[in-house]
Amino acid sequence: MSPQLTEFFDFLRIPSISTDSRHKEDVRDCANWLVQKFTTMGLNPELHETPGHPVVIARSEVKPDRPTVLIYGHYDVQPVDPVEEWDTPPFEPTLKGDKIFCRGATDNKGQHFAHILGVEEALREHGDLPVNVIFLLEGEEEIGSPNLAPFLEQHRESLACDICAVSDTGMIGPGIPTLTYGLRGIACLDFTIHGPSLDLHSGVYGGAVPNPATLVSRIVASLHDENEIVQIPGFYDSVVPLESWEREMWASLPDGDSATIAETGVAGLLGETGYTALEQRWGRPTAEVNGIGGGYQGEGSKTVIAREAMAKLSFRLVPDQEPEEILRLASRHLKQQCPDSCRIEVELGHHGPAYVMDPHSGHGKAAQRALEKAFSDKPRLIREGGSIPIIQSIKDILGVDTLLLGLALPDCQIHAPNESFTVTNFEAGIKLNRALLEELGTNPT
Repeated sequence: MSPQLTEFFDFLRIPSISTDSRHKEDVRDCANWLVQKFTTMGLNPELHETPGHPVVIARSEVKPDRPTVLIYGHYDVQPVDPVEEWDTPPFEPTLKGDKIFCRGATDNKGQHFAHILGVEEALREHGDLPVNVIFLLEGEEEIGSPNLAPFLEQHRESLACDICAVSDTGMIGPGIPTLTYGLRGIACLDFTIHGPSLDLHSGVYGGAVPNPATLVSRIVASLHDENEIVQIPGFYDSVVPLESWEREMWASLPDGDSATIAETGVAGLLGETGYTALEQRWGRPTAEVNGIGGGYQGEGSKTVIAREAMAKLSFRLVPDQEPEEILRLASRHLKQQCPDSCRIEVELGHHGPAYVMDPHSGHGKAAQRALEKAFSDKPRLIREGGSIPIIQSIKDILGVDTLLLGLALPDCQIHAPNESFTVTNFEAGIKLNRALLEELGTNPT
């Protein structure tokens, strides 16, 4: 095993589960491990306390005539439950063929550690870097990065940079270099329908009093028509249509419809009419039911009319939809659907805007050149359907775009048992970092 893989395995063995207070010291040990690593590389590390887990910063020697690149990653990981579904111990890295199985292997230790090793190689070989580098590694991404935005605000001047690079997204498939230039935004809410003051006998009162579970079902059904088009008035008013080059690019990718079916195990697709599965997932807004409930949920029958029922909704947003406006429109629609015989309560949840950058900008072209060098293939340009709020925070606070250079494969099982990362992508990530810094140091704008 190579020294780089041996060191990576040591990094993976630290159970840095941020959401579990029993692992608080493990998370700190992981931060300290990174500080030591950066020190041995010759960078200048800093461990910053937050109200939660520490933030680790490491800087190269500053050369005023060079651009500055901020490389972001997170060293915290997801819990391992259900542990019985792991084929190998979750925190004992296991190499099987080309795959390394361990919690955090892809998300996100493997992806950002490849960048660290790329910088280390360059310093060892040349004693210098083509750009100024700042590493920013946090320990709270898996719990929503609650302290990152305040940290960015507090350290805005010392984190000033020209571009940010993040490897925490995915690739289309093995060997296919992928630049993600957009992420959907998100807006969440819960609503509860309150009916009778207590659960009622469905025989004695059924047919005469409103049934909250039935009404929740009707209200949920009102969100879409038969073509899966969202029926909230004003929902699409600010949507920026997909550009022709985007639709052509995505149409050239491996069959997105069949891939979506294979990845999800569904019998068939059901999405907004007029768009392919990839267009629906990456470039169109959605209204989704994330949870629904009310009444008896146990074994057998219990003939009651529940006094209340609820549903949880999330909306994935695209440029230029404003999350606050979407929540306002959705709340109004839900209230209009509720009859006077019941009371509706709407509780707004977390939200964040969509993110998009120009992949044809100087920085975008530099990233594509670096990807092609690392993978010996022409990069594909995609958006992703998920949301990474920290990317927008970097844009809003530091005023720079982010290059999303994914190294995660579709079958890597992040957040699930048997998470894996390929040695091929680990090594390609090291090459990618070196190529990226060289390209960004050659006046990409």
